[in-house]
Amino acid sequence: MTFIARFRLATLTLLLLSVVAAAPALAQKLGPDGAPNPDASAVNQRALLEQMPRIQGRIDIPDVKASVLIQPAGRTWEYFHEVLLHWGGAIVIVGTIALLALAYLILGRIRIAAGRSGQKVVRFKAFERFSHWLTAVSFVILGLTGLNITFGKLLLLPLVGPTAFSEISQIAKYVHNFVSFGFVAGLILITAIFFRDNLFARVDIDWVKQGGGFIKSKHAPAGRFNPGEKMVYWLSVLAGIAVSTSGFLLLFPFYGTDIADMQLAQAAHAIIAVLFIALILAHIYIGTLGMEGAFEAMGTGEVDLNWAREHHDRWLAEKLEERAQPSATPAE
Repeated sequence: MTFIARFRLATLTLLLLSVVAAAPALAQKLGPDGAPNPDASAVNQRALLEQMPRIQGRIDIPDVKASVLIQPAGRTWEYFHEVLLHWGGAIVIVGTIALLALAYLILGRIRIAAGRSGQKVVRFKAFERFSHWLTAVSFVILGLTGLNITFGKLLLLPLVGPTAFSEISQIAKYVHNFVSFGFVAGLILITAIFFRDNLFARVDIDWVKQGGGFIKSKHAPAGRFNPGEKMVYWLSVLAGIAVSTSGFLLLFPFYGTDIADMQLAQAAHAIIAVLFIALILAHIYIGTLGMEGAFEAMGTGEVDLNWAREHHDRWLAEKLEERAQPSATPAE
């Protein structure tokens, strides 16, 4: 009997010790009110997301990206697209328009100082103008349809309603995709055609020293293109290459890219496009309202002799020299 009593006492003691040891775990599984806590055994979501950049499962289909269940980086991308891009894009574009309007109010239109001579000189040939307008028109279409993607829900949707906005946006997306090929073709043409004339030369230093033509008391010499036009050319070429590359990554998604790469391509495409639009707005302003006689260069291909003498005197001298030389005739 003594052995049995001692055995019962030892068993009871071990049972009490196990209950005491399990009390903290039991308390975690119970809520403050004593009810079971269903999340007690679950891994904390914040801790899980901090340890892994994404939560990915196992799938049997070839589409690897479908295995991504949760991607915290997507929240960062959403904040960029829905907040930062809206504010940044609006500030850049509206700010550029405001600066150009201020420049017009202060400087006015740059007139031909000597007036029109009535004589014309060919500045751009037909194929050069075709290449320019192919790139320009496609860029404007891409810009408008692209801005609809960014600002359409804020500006257009309240005006036309959800049904019309959905139809407009769907058409705009297809137009944006297909017109991009025309833009790339035009970009290649203008890069090849105007590459040599846009290389920087010694005369460009004199142009900068003389104030670029904005100081009326000084004459700024220039070749076919002045340094300001060359900067626009090179920035346009570089921006065009960057926006085309990122655009084709979006046009053909997941060909050698994953979700993170696609988000990066979309962000780069949007930022470059907004800055590109601001640059072209300044280019359009100079070629239309900002300078008398400038639009004629790409409109008809010819410019007034006095305009060429004031803005591109070195180039005009070469053209007049070519015109003065007698045309070669075949020997008889």
